[in-house]
Amino acid sequence: MSSDITPILNQWPYEPGKINVRLIDGEDGDPRIQLRLDLGILQMRTSGRPDGQRPHGFESLLEYHESRLDEHVDEKGSASGFALSEEDCRELREEAVQYYHRYVCLMVLEDYDGVVRDTTRNLRLLDVCSRHAANEGDRHILEQFRPYITMMRARALASQALSDNEPKAAIHAIDEGLSALHQYFHEHGEAETFEQAAEVQILKGMRDALTPKLPISQQAELRARLESALKSENYELAAILRDELNSIRD
Repeated sequence: MSSDITPILNQWPYEPGKINVRLIDGEDGDPRIQLRLDLGILQMRTSGRPDGQRPHGFESLLEYHESRLDEHVDEKGSASGFALSEEDCRELREEAVQYYHRYVCLMVLEDYDGVVRDTTRNLRLLDVCSRHAANEGDRHILEQFRPYITMMRARALASQALSDNEPKAAIHAIDEGLSALHQYFHEHGEAETFEQAAEVQILKGMRDALTPKLPISQQAELRARLESALKSENYELAAILRDELNSIRD
């Protein structure tokens, strides 16, 4: 049998400017996600590690290193002294790309639970590398992607809430995402760029579209949350709630 995949590519033409995704049944009966690229097709499993591998017997390399960390803490009493080598970090970055491809595809397929699962998982990977990489460069190289992953996770949570006809929960998910983004930009000395960030604009646009769906009584709850945020000096959340109240009044 020929190894040439041209007939398959011809049956599924690439469409520029569009994320070309489909769900198929694998020969083993399990579903597979396929992403059509200009030069071919990426195929992924819908759960577990996207390539189906189980490194060191774990679901992924992240779980393997998290298990190593847990053992270290149990033995030493703290995480002090635990370190990821440059090779460990390189492999983790490569693994993170697999999950990135999948959660982008899952968003198109409207599998929001899957998007939340994979984005939450990649945020854990960023945390592990930023805290435990032996090399300083490895501790920071992935942080540039945190805003995007945070935004995608918030979008998925909000989209799932909307599919469940829960606009209030959707706005809450967006608020939490915006709060996390504000904290990120503040901690990285980029507070002045928060409003202009693409991730922030996407979430604010989604929230603005949702605000008219809130019941009028929601204003009282938002005012109570705003007062509580001010009392606890959580000014980032207070700013978000104030904007939300203004949107409802408009």
